[in-house]
Amino acid sequence: MGTDEPRAHRNDLMRRWCHYMEWLDRLGYATAGFSLLILGMLVFIHAWYVFLAGQFDPKGHVLILPAGLRLLNDILLVIILLELFRTVVRFLQTEVLELEPYLSVGVIACTRKILTASAELSHQQNMTETQFYQYLMDVGLNVTVIIALIGAVFMIRKRPEQIPLPAAASARMGQ
Repeated sequence: MGTDEPRAHRNDLMRRWCHYMEWLDRLGYATAGFSLLILGMLVFIHAWYVFLAGQFDPKGHVLILPAGLRLLNDILLVIILLELFRTVVRFLQTEVLELEPYLSVGVIACTRKILTASAELSHQQNMTETQFYQYLMDVGLNVTVIIALIGAVFMIRKRPEQIPLPAAASARMGQ
């Protein structure tokens, strides 16, 4: 019976350490979530400032198209940041990490890349044939990735409903 006492003490100590580490883990997710939210707001404000301030070049020409494309690019970045923020909040509420929001972020990121590449192409004066083919390859690759990600979202939505296990129950099952 003397050997059970140190083991019980060790188990109790490990439970306390695990509880403390889980608390730190949640704190880490919360601070990361707040950081994503604040960064998204700052990017949004800066994007509109640059858009409004960048309407004219030094010669007085209106530059609505390039400024609008930059604004669109920045707003898509804000949407990505907010989607990641929402994913963190959802994880903190349910302790279940969902895959679909990350797939959505991938679709938005690829769309953003296509729009950026198209904007760069539209402002380029002299384009070589090689540069044009690189642009086509880049757009083609991003469209392929978008189709694959949308297919993955479709498959996730069509799978049978699964009942998520709380983190503590799944940890016990792994023992």
